[in-house]
This record gives sequence, structure tokens and C-alpha cells, in this order.
Amino acid sequence: MKIQKISIHGLFGVFDHEISLNLSEKITIIHGPNGFGKTAILRMLNGFFNTQYSVFKKTSFKDFRIDFVNGNSIIIRKNVKDKAPVHMQDIEFIYHELEQEDKIFRLRSNQATSKQKVQNFRFHPDTWEEIIPEIRQIGMRMWQDLPTGETLTAQEVFEKYENLLTDEGNSHTEDDWLIKLKSDVHIRLIESQRLLNFLPNRSSGSYFGSPLMSPTVLAYSEEIAQLIKSKLAEYGATSQSLDRTFPARVVKQPLSPEVTDEQLRQQLDELEKTRSGLIEIGLLDQDGDTELLTQLQSIDESTRNVLSVYIEDVEKKLDVFREIANKINLLKRIINKKFSYSYKEINFSKNKGFVFNTLYHPNSPDHGTVSPTDLSSGEQHELVLLYELLFKVQPNSLVLIDEPELSLHVGWQSQFLKDLQEITELADLDILIATHSPDIIQDRWDLTVELERPQQ
Repeated sequence: MKIQKISIHGLFGVFDHEISLNLSEKITIIHGPNGFGKTAILRMLNGFFNTQYSVFKKTSFKDFRIDFVNGNSIIIRKNVKDKAPVHMQDIEFIYHELEQEDKIFRLRSNQATSKQKVQNFRFHPDTWEEIIPEIRQIGMRMWQDLPTGETLTAQEVFEKYENLLTDEGNSHTEDDWLIKLKSDVHIRLIESQRLLNFLPNRSSGSYFGSPLMSPTVLAYSEEIAQLIKSKLAEYGATSQSLDRTFPARVVKQPLSPEVTDEQLRQQLDELEKTRSGLIEIGLLDQDGDTELLTQLQSIDESTRNVLSVYIEDVEKKLDVFREIANKINLLKRIINKKFSYSYKEINFSKNKGFVFNTLYHPNSPDHGTVSPTDLSSGEQHELVLLYELLFKVQPNSLVLIDEPELSLHVGWQSQFLKDLQEITELADLDILIATHSPDIIQDRWDLTVELERPQQ
């Protein structure tokens, strides 16, 4: 189910915004001055569908509405009748279906027992780092929020990450209609801080040890290596199964006189091109006998029969790589076009994942190789963002991107929308971007929604 429009009233007690998504072009851009709520809107949309309800408790607003293409809508409304602080107010989810009675789910914030919940809930504070990778303990009952650098008390950690620390909002406490609604819409938020993976520090009991922060490019490099290995294992299993039954299928296969020798050679040539392409991007190893069959001078009827079965089998084997190969080829083409300015190119390996080589290295002692962590911050931002879009998001998702322009050269920003259009077509995604950059927008103001001041 697709989202058609997002509306919010009373954001920060000031702003009313309405954002209609551009479903035909699949890309919508929201822009406006700092403090108008671009990031807050993305986080609230992500918070609802990914059960991170604390964002609604800590954000000041009256109601947040999501309209779907089928005419249904969900309203998240904050109870402002009492005088409780923002994070202590109850939240209502009101689902309106056409010709159906409204369904309501209330997310209560039991004010009287809030402090008791911090002390008595099922996870001990000493284990919080294992549950919340974004924090590290820096003292007795004190934590640092790694993305923001804030120092948090236990109460503040609880209020910010309550959805991770309690059963509140989990599936067994929610109504069935709410569970189904959220499962029908896939949302992924790519935040502005995307260069580090935060890992819990389990090495010692010390409060003052360095946090375990893994560069995202390394994590994704290891991940793509595992994806390649997984596809190779699938390729091996498919090959083994087909090879085992190959003789029997050749015997049973009826002769194909309608297939000409030229057509068979053409099919073999196409398979060889596909195989060579897979070798080039690191998905297959070089095979010295790959061109043997394309060199056949004459093909009799029995050979034609064997080749027909052989071609069908190879097509099935290589089809295992189709999706990942298309994504790797697009990622490689975009990255190499951008990185050529700094004399770098990307390749892929089942053992190393990302492999970067320098195109200009007359005195390089390491033969022109570059570690992913030696890329510039802008290069890492570009690689991480493109990788997430291609490999971390399932098809038919709405991806929320906060400030894609971070650390990117103006030339890269100007190319961003064109790259994004290719990715949305290949990966079947819808995109909602929050940006300050006119260089991202270029001449596509038809894709934009401006967040404005309230009219006086």
C-alpha cells in the first residue's frame, strides 16, 4: 500500500505542513529553512511504521496524518487536554477506512509510574548498551548518545529509547488492524549521520572505554562479500542439481530442428557475454574453457539436442546472479564516474567486498589499493547512501533520505537526482528527500514541496 499524502498540524506549536508525494516520478523533495520540521517529519513517518513511538512523545505536535492511495488514512493525535510535559502525553492512533467504523489504538504514558518504569522494567541499565547501539555508558547512571554527543541520565535514555526498552507498542500489545497496517507499508529512514555503525561495548566493565564504532563502509564491504558468497553457494547448488540430471534430460529432450545453428551460436555468444560480465564484477571466477563451445564449426542434430539442454541449464545457473549483478553494475558505474576525479575505481570481491584501486599511483607502495576507510567523507557518504538504496531496502518501499547533500561536492549534488532516478527504476522504490541544497534540486522544482511559515 502506498502513501499519497502526509500532513502535520501544530508541529513545534507553530507549523502546519502538507506534503503530497509525487507517485508518478517516484521522487518527492521537501525543502525549507532550518527549524521548519523536515527531519522531524521523516522521523515521525519512520517512527510510526517501524514502531519507534518515542518520537511522538518527545515531539510537540497536535496531529500527524497519513493518507493512502486507497482512500484510507491514519491520524496520530497527541492528547493535549492535560498539562503534562510533551513526552508524558497520551497518543491516539485513529484509522479511517472507507465505509468502515474508525479504529482507535491508544498509546498511554502512565505518568504516575514513569520513574518506576525506569527502575523496574525488564532490562537492567547495565545491559542498555547491548540493546541500544547508539549509546555508551560513561559513568554511574550516565550515558552518551553517540549520534548527537548528548549526555543522558537514565530517565532521559528511557524517554528517548522507550520503544526499545519496554514491551510498549510491541506486536502482542497492539490491535491486529494496526499490526497489519504497518506490515503493508515498508519504510526505511536513511539519516544524515550514516558513516558510523554503533556497536555495544562488551569488552569490559569499564564505563570509560572507547565506544565500538565501526565505519559503515567496512560493515557494508563485509556485507557485500557475504552476499556474493551466498549467491555463489546458490549457484553451486543449482549447478549440482542440473548437472546431476543433465544426461537423463538430454536423452528425453525432443530434437529441435526449428532452432538453427546460427541461433544456437548466438545464444552461446550471449551466455558467454553474460558470464564474462559476471567475472568482471567479481561474481564468478575465470574459467579457461568458457569459449570452447562458441568455437564449434558444425552442429549435427544430436549435438543440437545436447546444446539446447546445455543452454537452458546455463541460463538457469546464471540467472541466480541477475538481481545482484544488475545492482552491482549500477553501483559500480555511478561510483566510478564520481570517483574518477580522485583517480579511484571500485571493484568487488567475494573475499574483500569493496576493492578500491588508484588509477594514478606512480609511487604507491601498496600497488594502488585503497582501504574503504581511506576514502574521503564525501566519497564514503556517496557509497553508503547508494549501497543502502540498492542493497538494504526491499522493493516497493518508501525511502526517507535526510540531507543527501552532506559532504558531497556540488558536481555530485547536481548529478544526484539523475542517479536516484536510475536506482528507483531498478530497485522499485519511492523516495522522500529532505534537503537544503538547490544543487540537489537543479531544475526539478516540480518535484518539490516547500515547508512554509504560518500565514500571519
